[in-house]
Amino acid sequence: MTERTLHHFPLDPFSRQVRLALGEKRLAFKEVIERYWERPDSLLALNASGLPPVLIDQDRGENVVVCEVRAVLGYLEETYPETPLLPPDRASRAEARRLMLWFDRKFDFEVNGYLLHEKMEKRLLGLGAPDLAAIRRGREALRLHFDYLEYLLQERNWLAGGRLSLADFAAAAHLSVIDYVGEAPWDSAPSVKSWYAKLKSRPCFRPLLADRQPGLPPAEHYDNLDF
Repeated sequence: MTERTLHHFPLDPFSRQVRLALGEKRLAFKEVIERYWERPDSLLALNASGLPPVLIDQDRGENVVVCEVRAVLGYLEETYPETPLLPPDRASRAEARRLMLWFDRKFDFEVNGYLLHEKMEKRLLGLGAPDLAAIRRGREALRLHFDYLEYLLQERNWLAGGRLSLADFAAAAHLSVIDYVGEAPWDSAPSVKSWYAKLKSRPCFRPLLADRQPGLPPAEHYDNLDF
């Protein structure tokens, strides 16, 4: 019998990618919510970086601990290939991986580093009021990213091409937290909004829409499928 445990933080975009992949593959798992900014010893014992996500996969007496989002998603693809989340052709797989990296590096640095830091992390860490200049920089970068996504999705059904992939989950995981804090400019990008609505209606997305962080309520439309 297989038993899985995911150590994660609900509003962490990297943890959300893993939750979406597990949900799409219909793999049941237990949750351990980690307040990673407090540097708990239990999480450090699993991952030297002290960051989620960490997946523990127990199967037939074997205990596999997999840390960090790219490693966890790769492990899930290799171990549970029945529902593949990378395209079958090499060019589309390369494009999916490019876009995953785009969000995990470029979007995280240019957008999350400002908007999520100012509107979420500061509140969690008790670091005082948001810096309005930093929020403006994050919003400006977010508009450019939305323009790029709109350009891609005017020609594609899904981000990497004709089928749903981990690229869509990477993008949706990051954008969903931006949406939680009320900063996603959906009306400026109709193709992006339509794409996100398709993802938002999938069963794997429902647990994310139920997430709530005490002291940090979501935007009113956050869990509304008709937004």
